[in-house]
Amino acid sequence: MSIVGVARLFVGKPVHPVGDDGRMALSDHLRELRARLLKSVLAVIVVGALSLVFFNEIYDFVYNPINQAKDNLPEGSNLLTSNGPGAGLLLYFKLCGLAAVVLTSPFWLYQVWAFIMPGLHARERKWSRIFAAIAGPLFFAGVALGYLTLPKGLEILIGFNPDGLTNLVDFDGYLSFFSRTLLVFGIAFEIPLFVVLLNLAGVLKGKTLGAYRPWMVVGVFIFAAIATPSADPFTMTLMAGPMVVLFLVSEVIARYNDRRRAKRNPFADLDPDEMSTI
Repeated sequence: MSIVGVARLFVGKPVHPVGDDGRMALSDHLRELRARLLKSVLAVIVVGALSLVFFNEIYDFVYNPINQAKDNLPEGSNLLTSNGPGAGLLLYFKLCGLAAVVLTSPFWLYQVWAFIMPGLHARERKWSRIFAAIAGPLFFAGVALGYLTLPKGLEILIGFNPDGLTNLVDFDGYLSFFSRTLLVFGIAFEIPLFVVLLNLAGVLKGKTLGAYRPWMVVGVFIFAAIATPSADPFTMTLMAGPMVVLFLVSEVIARYNDRRRAKRNPFADLDPDEMSTI
């Protein structure tokens, strides 16, 4: 591949755009997917490298939740440890990598959406671009809520430690717990947006969402109970509550879109196998 071809993987339009008939060959789909993945990985690497300059601030940000939890626990109930001669060096890469994934989320979420968008009609693209722009802020909102719940979740979990025992937490284990919590909250906030996009694509109807609303609420709480690393009722409720509200908003948007689509095409919802009344 020439230098120009490599450069076009990272900048400008896709290397193999959609044809005039609105279709793309499977090989072109795979090349397009490769280009989107390369762009996302490159963005994470660049931001991760820049994050090394702010390592101390990132470390304080990550350490703050467990420090808050320790303030509400008996003295000596929790100690963070780091094992191995290379643990300190790996810590730099892990913290900056986590910061890069979160900070570049609007970019790689856009890459995911840009890969899907060619399969939609022109009208659906116009509306869905608005929701694609909301994906980044929603992810950040989920991450922020997850960060706010961390101290209480840690306090509950560490509080189960019996008196007389010192809870030694490896920093790698804590960082893994920290990362899962933030990413799970961020991704959870994207699920209602994905429901709206399914409606825009004509896969899911608003009335279907209404019919299964009680089961969706139950499913949200089950998902929150399984997905939250701390598995305590406080964190589960704080995740499930906003998700239920977002699902209700997505149902309202889906019903509005269905009515708008029905006005434009009154026969869109008719089953082709159903016998006509005429």
